Amino acid sequence: MLKQEAEDGQTSLADPHFRADVLNGLARRPRAIPARWFYDRRGSELFEQITALPEYYLTRTETAILEKACPAVAGIAGAGRAVVEFGSGSSTKTPILLNAIAPSAYVPIDISGAFLRASAKELSHAFPDLLVLPFEADFMRPLTLPRAIADAPKLGFFPGSTIGNLVPSMAVDLLRAMRASLGEGAMLLIGMDRIKDPDSLVRAYDDAAGVTAAFNINLLDRINRELDGTIPVASFRHRAIWNDDRARIEMHLEAIADADLTVDGRAFSIGAGETIHTENSHKYGPRDARILLRSGGWTPVAEWTDAQDRFALYLAEAQAERVAP
Repeated sequence: MLKQEAEDGQTSLADPHFRADVLNGLARRPRAIPARWFYDRRGSELFEQITALPEYYLTRTETAILEKACPAVAGIAGAGRAVVEFGSGSSTKTPILLNAIAPSAYVPIDISGAFLRASAKELSHAFPDLLVLPFEADFMRPLTLPRAIADAPKLGFFPGSTIGNLVPSMAVDLLRAMRASLGEGAMLLIGMDRIKDPDSLVRAYDDAAGVTAAFNINLLDRINRELDGTIPVASFRHRAIWNDDRARIEMHLEAIADADLTVDGRAFSIGAGETIHTENSHKYGPRDARILLRSGGWTPVAEWTDAQDRFALYLAEAQAERVAP
């Protein structure tokens, strides 16, 4: 459980996985902290602001594709599936899918519990006849889904190109975990961002209003708050760069001055110019995306993109394993 004020005035312990990832990440070289820890309540709120920025084309482009594709998704997947959304956030795109496919239930999964429950409540009001089962969990590993949907056919939903936050080997592991959670015969609707000109990519992750910078810096505030950190936040700045060799945008927190700090009682020194690597956003060409899906145990059955081919939406199926081609 995240560190928070208890009824008796004492503070509860921070998430042990958060503590381990931060301490290990600051000790390693190069320094890196997994992007999933961006999403405390403040981080989740900032990310929702990012999705509305003019530079951040991903959300509006994917939303337009969903509006076009969801009737076809319904025709392929069929009615009555339980929709399981991985990393649901505010679930802003979810109504497009739910309106199209007549689901039997909706299970939003997110690591940010307070944000998850608030979003699930809003969605329940919008769909009063739909069974909504919010599930606070880290979906990076196989999950035992709620018993109420155990026997229902399932449709996983993973929009936003979140798969791009993971290095390819971890992305494959996640896809396999999703397959294990959803079961054979399940389907997965997943968004992936396409490779495009570096200037537009960098702008999408380093907006003029500084919202993405605040989102990145908030990770340091969270460490200070939940892990008794003494990070001098003003000594760090947000950086977004395009790594062409790895086909990804990288986000870093760069020290603009030498910084001595402690986290959970451990001392660290970070020199000016050193960075903490906080996020990757891999971009995939059409062939790359299909290979990634197949490597994770999913067979692509349909694909949609926008007119400029900036973003793609894939529908894939967890087909029976075959021992030969």
